Amino acid sequence: MRTIGLTGSIACGKSNVSDTLRELGAAVIDGDLLSREVTAPGGAALPAIRAAFGEDVFQPDGTLDRRALGSVVFGNENARARLNRIIHPLVKQLTHRRIEEARLSGASLCVLDMPLLYEADMAGLCDCVWCVWLPRDEQLRRLMARDGFTRQEAEARIASQLSADEKAARADVVIDTSGSIEYTKSMIPALYAKELELA
Repeated sequence: MRTIGLTGSIACGKSNVSDTLRELGAAVIDGDLLSREVTAPGGAALPAIRAAFGEDVFQPDGTLDRRALGSVVFGNENARARLNRIIHPLVKQLTHRRIEEARLSGASLCVLDMPLLYEADMAGLCDCVWCVWLPRDEQLRRLMARDGFTRQEAEARIASQLSADEKAARADVVIDTSGSIEYTKSMIPALYAKELELA
């Protein structure tokens, strides 16, 4: 089984590529879903998050208040690093498990859809890395439009990850997503076929 890392900075169009790969038959492991799994009610990360950040980042019913946590960690590098030290190892454990499940299911191609592939030190799990890329101005515009962020909020979230340029420089395949969604999707089957040949 061949494993592709799919990464890119926030609002660069990674989900469209991931969805297309899933439609083509790849086994896709979604890093955002794994992160939500470890922070869902009863999730493995919650006790450590409570110990590190206190009750202010939890709802009265004990569930994680993601917006409150976000306002603490975005723009505060130390707080973000502390949160990453809690979440990344747990996500990595789950990723290993899901890769093994994909292998046992007979998948030819497994895609790690991970926005923080490099930051979480998971590129080593991949045979190659694809990166979606956008010019920064367009990334900022899309993020503000998509999530309703102010410019300052959007800038803080972009600054919390490696830049799109830095991720692209490290990747084996760079997919420019500045065109339409349809155009981006049209590029994927040929890239996928090439990976299947190598699998």
